[in-house]
Amino acid sequence: MSITAIFNRLSTAARRFAAADQGNIAVIFALASVPIITFVGAAIDYSRVNAARSSMQAALDSTALMLSKDLTNGTITTSQIQAQAKIYFASLYTDKSGTVSPDSVQASYTPKDSSGITKIQVTASGNLPTDFLRMAGYPTLDFGTSSTAAWGNTRMRVAMVLDNTGSMAQNGKMAALQTAAKDMIDTLSTYNKQEGDVYISIIPFAKDVNVGTGYVDAPWINWAEWEAEPPILNDKSTSANAAFKTAVAGSDCPFTKNNHGFVCMDRPATTSGAKTASKIPSSGYICPGLDSGRKLPGKTNIYYNGCYTTVSGASASCGSFGPNRCSCYGSGSSKICHLWRGDDTPATAAARPAHSTWTGCVNDRDQDHDTENIDPGSAVNDGTPSKRFYAEQWSDCLPATITPMSNQWQTLKNQISAMTPSGNTNQAVGLAWGWQSLSTTNGPIAAKAKESTYVYKDYIVLLSDGLNTQNRWSTSQSSIDTRQDILCGNIKKDTTNPVTVFTIQVNINNADPKSQVLQDCVTTPNGSFQMITDPNETSTAFKNILTQISKLRVAK
Repeated sequence: MSITAIFNRLSTAARRFAAADQGNIAVIFALASVPIITFVGAAIDYSRVNAARSSMQAALDSTALMLSKDLTNGTITTSQIQAQAKIYFASLYTDKSGTVSPDSVQASYTPKDSSGITKIQVTASGNLPTDFLRMAGYPTLDFGTSSTAAWGNTRMRVAMVLDNTGSMAQNGKMAALQTAAKDMIDTLSTYNKQEGDVYISIIPFAKDVNVGTGYVDAPWINWAEWEAEPPILNDKSTSANAAFKTAVAGSDCPFTKNNHGFVCMDRPATTSGAKTASKIPSSGYICPGLDSGRKLPGKTNIYYNGCYTTVSGASASCGSFGPNRCSCYGSGSSKICHLWRGDDTPATAAARPAHSTWTGCVNDRDQDHDTENIDPGSAVNDGTPSKRFYAEQWSDCLPATITPMSNQWQTLKNQISAMTPSGNTNQAVGLAWGWQSLSTTNGPIAAKAKESTYVYKDYIVLLSDGLNTQNRWSTSQSSIDTRQDILCGNIKKDTTNPVTVFTIQVNINNADPKSQVLQDCVTTPNGSFQMITDPNETSTAFKNILTQISKLRVAK
């Protein structure tokens, strides 16, 4: 081949080489892959650091909480916070990809400030060896974070509103409640590091609550219904009461169970030894017996505290007693007057049992005061509706009485031991008194005033094993629930003195539907209502509540 031909071929090959770009792609890719790999590797390294930081944050949060609890409970002193912080963190920090020096774990303590808030802040830092960024000159990445546990000198007041109705005698429910309630008192008492840290009230309830006979002379007791004649006898002109007009000593009893819900007694029904009587006794007393509620459901198992004194003849008269206490029928020698609760003369005194015979039970206040937390006042003539609490002579009056806010733990537990099941269910009256027991101003069992240098948390724990069955006016569940709904709504609206409400429904074997009114009454949506179907779960339910009310808040 000639030189010219060789040259031409070489020239052609050179031109093809110069124009070829296949090799350039590989070179460009090789050059570009370095930053791409570096960026991807950096993302991987940073994700590892974030995981280590998250693990550190969780460990610091737990460390701060544990330190604050130890300090609150007196397990450690302020001088031991730093050392204990290192111990807790070392056991809680589980991410081993990074290196955290024990010296980097620091804890600082801030005593109570002007708002009553105490803080512990725990910080830590570490570093993590990189896998990719080392190629860019970063062999390690630093990370760190902190956590603060902030708590007030928080003081707790807990109203324990506990069902004592007759159904609590079944399936071991009362025994389970008593054990769980006493355990709660024991646990809460451990938070009482100084006087006033914890107060507890006990509110046993059924249809009524028992405030105790020691309040017999209290001005906030309204005796109007306790002293009143049976409401069904207010209209003595009805056919059911026709026999009453002519009733005198020796006459047939003018009351029948079918027409009135009660029969005659030979003396005031609350008097020892009282017996039913088919005839009016020679004393002339016409005494109504225990009301069955047949005609007036709200009066089921209620005693009337008096008798009618019967006088007859032309001289018979009501004297100074008006129509609300006395009625006369006929004229001349056939005139008959019936005076309710007699008067103060020895001959008629037995017809008017004294207030001292009251057994301590009170029922709902007048509407709408039954749904409010207001001072009952002390005026005897406080108008209508009355703000005062109505005394009632209820045959099922509970033996366990209300205990105002107290830190006498054994006294509180003794009251729990005294609880005996009896009567129908009126959750609202118990809840109303639980709310009253938290008030520092509205009596009648006002709590001790709160100190401005402390943070206070108020709680109501309401346990009931049944649906509402009787209040002062009705045996209709829906009617009673309506009153309770209003009450619960008023508790929630009280932002000046906020109260957290927990409710428990004891519903053995799901015998009842889930209580809507108990669900609606809670003040926080998660975990505040519990329904248990076995009495053995009562203790767990109380422990769940304790966990919530004693939990310290992680502020940061």
